[in-house]
Amino acid sequence: MRRLGWAAAAVVTGVLALVACAPPQKAAAPGNVSAERLIAADNEPGQWLSPGRTYDEQRHSPLAKITEANVVKLGVAWFAEFDTDRGQSATPVMVDGTLYTTTAWSKVFAFDAKTGAQKWAFDPQVPGEFGRKACCDVTNRGVAVWQGKVYVGTIDGRLIALDAATGAKAWEKVTVDQTQAYTITMAPRVIKGKVIIGNGGAEYGVRGYVSAYDAATGDLAWRFYTTPNPKGEPDNAASDKIMAEKAGATWSDGRWKESGGGGTVWDALAYDPKFDILYVGTGNGAPWNHQIRSGGKGDNLFLSSILALKPDTGDYVWHYQTTPGDSWDYTATQHMILADLTIAGKARQVIMQAPKNGFFYVLDRATGELISAKPYIPMLPADQTPPGAPISWSTGEVDLKTGRPVENPGVRYTDGKPHLVFPAPYGGHNWHPMSFNPSDGLVYIPVLAPPMMGPDGKPLPIGALAQPFMTDKAPYRPAAWNTNVNFTLPALPDDKAGRAAMRAMLSGQLLAWDPVKQEARWAVRLPSFWNGGVLSTAGGLVFQGTAEGDLIAYNAKTGEKVWSYAATNGIIAAPMTYELSGEQYVAVMVGYGGAAPLTASALLPQRPRLPGRLLVFKIGGTATPPGYDVPELAKIDVTGLSSKGNAALGKVAFSNNCLVCHGENASGAYLPSLLRSPIMRDEASFKSVVIDGANASAGMASFAKYLTPKDAENIRAYLIEQARVQGKLEAADAGGAGKKPGR
Repeated sequence: MRRLGWAAAAVVTGVLALVACAPPQKAAAPGNVSAERLIAADNEPGQWLSPGRTYDEQRHSPLAKITEANVVKLGVAWFAEFDTDRGQSATPVMVDGTLYTTTAWSKVFAFDAKTGAQKWAFDPQVPGEFGRKACCDVTNRGVAVWQGKVYVGTIDGRLIALDAATGAKAWEKVTVDQTQAYTITMAPRVIKGKVIIGNGGAEYGVRGYVSAYDAATGDLAWRFYTTPNPKGEPDNAASDKIMAEKAGATWSDGRWKESGGGGTVWDALAYDPKFDILYVGTGNGAPWNHQIRSGGKGDNLFLSSILALKPDTGDYVWHYQTTPGDSWDYTATQHMILADLTIAGKARQVIMQAPKNGFFYVLDRATGELISAKPYIPMLPADQTPPGAPISWSTGEVDLKTGRPVENPGVRYTDGKPHLVFPAPYGGHNWHPMSFNPSDGLVYIPVLAPPMMGPDGKPLPIGALAQPFMTDKAPYRPAAWNTNVNFTLPALPDDKAGRAAMRAMLSGQLLAWDPVKQEARWAVRLPSFWNGGVLSTAGGLVFQGTAEGDLIAYNAKTGEKVWSYAATNGIIAAPMTYELSGEQYVAVMVGYGGAAPLTASALLPQRPRLPGRLLVFKIGGTATPPGYDVPELAKIDVTGLSSKGNAALGKVAFSNNCLVCHGENASGAYLPSLLRSPIMRDEASFKSVVIDGANASAGMASFAKYLTPKDAENIRAYLIEQARVQGKLEAADAGGAGKKPGR
């Protein structure tokens, strides 16, 4: 050890004396996020202050310590396992060394971001029966952090403020009519001291709106309704003026007056402090079927739209409707990104979106002017579509003068016959966040509906992700599934090869998109279509999790796979990254779920539900999460089972009431598999759950409002029939379906 000279030692001694005499430095209060910090977030590249990192929602990090050269050394730094085994869709937030995240059932956790030590946890105690009101799983997309508080929306429609240091509840507000089928799965945002929150539920029949609450007190500041008041009265809301001037006239008489019209604000928000504009993405109509919703008349503003509002008051600035008169569940609630681009030699301040309908939009974010729109999934005019193939809802063109898409003939299902329309309600891109690398100028999109190759080797818009839309004229049922679309789908193939072939068609893509040229730069094909959101970094990498349970890093310029980690459980959330003590970390929530695994589980990776985890990586990380103890699915045994019910009628009742949670052909494994459930063995047990609500606390509320005991027995007859089919498939497949080893 080298000795210090006496002079150096004296200097050190003097410095130590000064430090000892100086007043102690006050540590920053936990959760100390402000508008100034968010606006200047790039000055603190090691933080991740909001679900999208910044107000512009680019989900791109300036951190560059993890690169293509060293990413192979990435290992787990720490991990946490949760007590929920549904979909985990949150993007964690990291503020001053504390990482905040949420799990299924709206639970909130705070961890030391360096060590993984849990600081606190909060359970909002959502009643299990609210799970039936969630169209697409009981997921939660994360929190907002602001001036010492953490804000979370809950499945049962509450907005809760927690103390960022302790997790203690500061205030709570019920933001919805809890007698209706409203839910909250989105992450709030805080803008100018107001917490912005929306809700979901349009499939069931509710009226959409977005609200702003005072971040300090929880008092309602303003509300903007996205559809007119069914009673024809003002709401004393921020939306009254524009509803009277413009939107109200776009609605005609129809079912919307019973259902509320939809247009729920269930995810996307962004904010531009320069123009002081809040951008809000709105959802589909209630019911979906435009013919029944509004007599097939009018554009139905503000469904499937980007809304520009003033955050102080909620006042309308402009709107752009991506799918006028939507009839296919083509929401515009998908992730929106603000960016500055040079287009045709001119600097443009834009907002970009790739909503479900398959077009990538670039708009002027100050005025709403449409700059360009091109399909990011294949679309063909009807006369170029091969016989028997699904028809793209649009020809692939948008009129730049009017902003309206050019629809293919025959895609509006008004004749009582099934119309096979592409894309399906899952969309070309769903809620899974994109990212934008401003240096490379590329948007990275998790695409659900890639091109399929035809006999001539050219891409065709076909595959199992097309939906046979057909009108259902069933009457409105309060708080029940109310789309007025017939969901009695064709039966799945009853042989192993047929199902394998169908699964093979359901691949996804990670797509690198040039928003200036409106064209793909590269694409990576993925085995399944319901994969995670995206993170890009200045280290030249793009991170995405997959349905198969792999977290993958790609070269951002070429799409070459450069690293992967097998998490076993599927990933739907978007990763994030942060830096502490000179080390860069990458974090991702792990846990499969959401709309597709519930409704199309037979066509996705087969696994039972597994506990959710948070995995945090760094260069040289050596932590080893234990392998999952993956249980084998219970064997199907229908020996001696019979029912007096009508299986054909049971299929219809199942499709209209049960399919969205228990999967097509009752094939679901993420919620209890009905084909394997002991309650199917006798009529009384089945009735006790379906009609009497014996499992309400676990999320299976009574369906007595919508089904009779005879209906329930018809469903049981259908389940027995499907169990026999599935049992034969599994008998032919040694080891049974769904068996997957732990890591």
